[in-house]
Amino acid sequence: MVIKATFYATDKPMSANPTASEYLLLFRNNAWYQDLSPGEIEEAMDRFNSWFEQLNRAGKFKSGAPLAAVGKTVTSRHMVTDGPFAESKEAVAGFFVIQAESLDEAVEIAKGCPGLEFGQTVEVRAFTADAFENEKARIKAAQGDSGS
Repeated sequence: MVIKATFYATDKPMSANPTASEYLLLFRNNAWYQDLSPGEIEEAMDRFNSWFEQLNRAGKFKSGAPLAAVGKTVTSRHMVTDGPFAESKEAVAGFFVIQAESLDEAVEIAKGCPGLEFGQTVEVRAFTADAFENEKARIKAAQGDSGS
């Protein structure tokens, strides 16, 4: 049985300069369906597609797609291995880029994911225009600690 998801990336381009209101929903667990019957899988996919359509109609969905289970992992310029081979619960199954007013709103949107009922998890991350934001925060925190 082949299940085709209909929530592939739309013609909406990702912003070259993402705003604080763009969030990545990273769906993990690509084996969520293994204990379900074909009918249960179809029902779950219908619910997921309905959730996607609701987000799309509300103008919250910007881009996204399911990911193939196989790929390659590049660890250096000269080292490429088959993979990823993460535990199926940790494997990335797909992603959405959504529009939300805040991290809290993005989390509320993620809570609506039907896959949560089947063991999927959804990681919610804001995009940043500053690739070194984490390092700057670490340095600032260390400077604050040494000043006390």
